[in-house]
Amino acid sequence: MFMSGQIKRVLITGGTGSIGRQLTKALLQQGYEVSLLSRKPGNDPLVRTFTWNVNAGHIDENCIEGVDAVIHLAGAGIADKKWTEQRKKELTDSRTNSIALIYHLLKTRPNQVKRIISATAVGYYGNRADEILSEQSAAGEGFMSECCIAWERAIDKGKTLGLPIVKFRTGVMLDKNTGALPQMALPVKLFAGAPLGNGKQWIPWIHHTDVIGMYLFALENETLEGVFNMVAPEPATNKQLTKAIAKQLRRPVWPFNVPAFVLNLLLGEMSIIVLGSTRASAEKIKSAGYIFKHPVLSEALKDIYG
Repeated sequence: MFMSGQIKRVLITGGTGSIGRQLTKALLQQGYEVSLLSRKPGNDPLVRTFTWNVNAGHIDENCIEGVDAVIHLAGAGIADKKWTEQRKKELTDSRTNSIALIYHLLKTRPNQVKRIISATAVGYYGNRADEILSEQSAAGEGFMSECCIAWERAIDKGKTLGLPIVKFRTGVMLDKNTGALPQMALPVKLFAGAPLGNGKQWIPWIHHTDVIGMYLFALENETLEGVFNMVAPEPATNKQLTKAIAKQLRRPVWPFNVPAFVLNLLLGEMSIIVLGSTRASAEKIKSAGYIFKHPVLSEALKDIYG
């Protein structure tokens, strides 16, 4: 279960989000001790919750006591509000300032932290049409790329502390209850499903079980280091994903697409989230030894919808 008895206690930032909640449950089942950093006190007797306020630069210094690894998931929701200049700053600062607060604490207080595992996003690559994107590919352009570049630079500052770092560029996590899938499934359920834009844009999807699986894999494999795309091996276009959801829900798909200009009007600059194309490759994490539980889209959706 544990590699060489190395990592037993894990501190998670952003632990109250969807990934954080699922990861906490999985870690407890595997016998890890879990503690969380949160803006509010917790009420789970199995998990110690420490409070912090990133904007105020406050963190409970006891949070790193006995901790072997930090999993950094904290960050304001990308699609929660329209992208004003103020909101963009909030999105970036919530990611960069939070990890900086952790590193400041690790520099100034005795600890036994051996590993940093952090989320980042495939938004790093920007809108790249049909180009197959490996971890070696250059960053893209636009706000999403700028945010991810700043995020990854902030994470990499942990190297000055001599800490091994794993960064997961997360794709579109498919989960029935949260994130992009319920939003995509809703019009399909209402018999109004249609591809968005030209429908040819690549969606770097991943089943929620594999998201959790990769974090466990990074904890259990102490030689794992560097950046990895957290995406399924078989990406799908928006049209393919829409049709696959419709097939699973036994609903039709309209023979026309939702025009890009409509989405631009509704969402503004944020429309890049649904119109951008990111064909990210999973080869590197596969080569490292991770075995996907849900590599095929149709099977992944079947598992999700039962």
